[in-house]
Amino acid sequence: MQTCGERETFAVQRTADCGRQNMHKITKPKLVKIRSSNQSKKYGIAAVNLKELVKKGCNLLKVSSSGVQVCLYEDGTVVTEEYFQNLPDNTELVLLPEGQSWNGLVHEINQVLGLDRHTDLLISAAKDLLSDEQSPKRRRILGDLLRNLRDNSEVESREEDKEWFEGIDARFKTKSAYMKYNCESRIRGYLKEVDGYTRTIPNAKTKSEYKKVVEILAEKLKAARYNGTYFDRSEKDVHRLCTEEGWFSCQGAFNENNCTFLHSINPYGNRESRILFSTWNLDHLIEKKRTVIPALAEALNGNKSGDINVDYFYKLLFTRENLKLVHIVCHKKGAHELSCDSRKIYKRVRRTVK
Repeated sequence: MQTCGERETFAVQRTADCGRQNMHKITKPKLVKIRSSNQSKKYGIAAVNLKELVKKGCNLLKVSSSGVQVCLYEDGTVVTEEYFQNLPDNTELVLLPEGQSWNGLVHEINQVLGLDRHTDLLISAAKDLLSDEQSPKRRRILGDLLRNLRDNSEVESREEDKEWFEGIDARFKTKSAYMKYNCESRIRGYLKEVDGYTRTIPNAKTKSEYKKVVEILAEKLKAARYNGTYFDRSEKDVHRLCTEEGWFSCQGAFNENNCTFLHSINPYGNRESRILFSTWNLDHLIEKKRTVIPALAEALNGNKSGDINVDYFYKLLFTRENLKLVHIVCHKKGAHELSCDSRKIYKRVRRTVK
């Protein structure tokens, strides 16, 4: 049995041992990786505290230690002494001289976005990563990056970008001319659908009046050059759906104000993007087949073509008033449940003043 004096001696010795253990824990060097905000090269450093880390880091990176801060590479969190002591080994840190800031991976993304689009080094690095990458998700991301890096949108003629024109008729000499034709073809297809509906109308008189309306629509479209300006980047801003560089943005599903996925594409950039753009749709808000064409035919029952507000139907069928450019994911196939405005179907009849 221990005496009181022996217990006190044991307690003092145990306290001293704990102190030595804690001191050993505090003084054990922590291994971290450090880099500057404008260089990707990392340096391994062993330091027992933040002060030592800053001193060694400044020497390695050849920067002044005055006003220096250390932050996490991942999200830009500023590292304090207490925070440093709780970091796991091999944490990546950034040494920031006075006046510099770091907002984590966003900074790196901005660096990539700010690079010239013809940076061969970045393309080469992406190719190398892609060749060794097994993850389907990462391969998709790298593939999309490479496609956008191979952008050649600043050139316009066939001679300047022969690969872009592969498979395209020789009569097209510029990208804008082909894209204009591409849009015209889609709009012509809508007119063909309107015309094709003629065969389904049983009443001969209604069918005759319907044909007259189709002829008027065809003339209006011809005068408007089939609205091919929508895809032509050389047109004025008010007439096109793209930027002057050729970028198109998805306008979102018919029942949404914008695209929640932020889809965008530049078919002028490279051949692959041009082909992918063919999957984008000009979607009718008030549906062409389900609603607009049947409403036109119905309006002609017992009425003449001259009674119909052809301008209204023209806008619904062929113009941006009722068309949204959408990525295939945002093209909803179900019924839109939208109808034509009954007040606009017929021309306004002037009342005779007695």
